[in-house]
Amino acid sequence: MLVPFGDEIWIADGTNVQGLLGFHFPTRMAVIRLCSGDLFIWSPVALSEDLRIAVNALGRVRHLVAPNTLHHLFISDWAQAYPDAQVHGAPGVTRIIKTVPVDNELGNTPSPAWLEEIDQVIMEGNRITREVVFFHRSSSTALFTDLLQQYPASWFTGWRALIAEWDGLLGSEPGVPRKFRSAFNNRRAARTALKHILSWPTTKVLMAHGEPITKDGRDFLIRAFRWLKS
Repeated sequence: MLVPFGDEIWIADGTNVQGLLGFHFPTRMAVIRLCSGDLFIWSPVALSEDLRIAVNALGRVRHLVAPNTLHHLFISDWAQAYPDAQVHGAPGVTRIIKTVPVDNELGNTPSPAWLEEIDQVIMEGNRITREVVFFHRSSSTALFTDLLQQYPASWFTGWRALIAEWDGLLGSEPGVPRKFRSAFNNRRAARTALKHILSWPTTKVLMAHGEPITKDGRDFLIRAFRWLKS
């Protein structure tokens, strides 16, 4: 269930979740083990007993991360299972999660708990969501949530497949969905964040919805965000 993705990072695919208009989406989380032995859980999926056992074998769950306002669905279950863990949320998550307190609102400065191991930046200027993008240094992995997506051609059917194609979700490699591109009303702020992202020596790119990129990650990101520079 937990699959190694690099040095001190593992991924796990979860159950599908249903969104608006009957669209359903896969879920994926990442577990990063910090030098302290504490675990950083990015975009938690549904918590099963098997997953809990696998995670516990890696270390102590101390940080639960909702990286944008669309990826918080299972945070409460994890917080209840791990009461000693801190909940970290992207800007706006506090208004959405009512069942557990959000201990820390994520910004452009990493928490002292992971300052030396994980960098982060808010992708500003988008009307749909404010997403915090992370970079895990030891595995050279950039972690995106919804800003990059890709689905198999057979994932959607009927009129939903037509919308998915229009949205750019069925491309040959992950890309920024059309709806997110059009929602950037402050491209200057987005370009500033992108400049920070492209400063990372990225080899791998992980996303919640799409096939991970396992080599030449920075070159991939340049292609994926080329439209933002115009």
